[in-house]
Amino acid sequence: MMFSKKRLIAATALIAVMATGCVMSSSVSEESLGLRKTDLYTENTTAPDKTSYSKAAAGESKVFDRAFENAPPMIPHDVEGMLPITTNNNSCLGCHDPAVASAVGATAIPRSHTFDMRKQTLLTTVSNARFNCTQCHAPQSNNKPLVKNTFSPEFRTQDGMRRSNLLDNLNEGVQ
Repeated sequence: MMFSKKRLIAATALIAVMATGCVMSSSVSEESLGLRKTDLYTENTTAPDKTSYSKAAAGESKVFDRAFENAPPMIPHDVEGMLPITTNNNSCLGCHDPAVASAVGATAIPRSHTFDMRKQTLLTTVSNARFNCTQCHAPQSNNKPLVKNTFSPEFRTQDGMRRSNLLDNLNEGVQ
């Protein structure tokens, strides 16, 4: 198959532009690849910033708003002596159990934590799938963010940044 002179010139020019673009690409320094801004080959000198957790007692600390609707809230107080959490030893429930939460001024665990998703039934205690609080909830830290966060959450309810309505919305859109 013969190429016309115009097609041959156009194809050659296209190949030249593509090749030049590949050759002209600028390199990226290793220090700019990660958040640490250190050489990727010297791990022994790289250390993260020391995490600064709140030492305030429960009920005396500033509570952060949720990151988005139904996000697990951060733990605003010191957790020293409360971990590890097991099925037989869960210090969190001492204050956050719905039966005592309002009396001690704590946020009660939501209904979704006492709901058996498999059997679709409300339980009288925390579900065995949700007893380990620190699986989803982490202590608040006062560290400076490594990158600027421009995310702005939208909550469908007025108290969405402080309360969960996950169980109400769980099957939303599912028919």
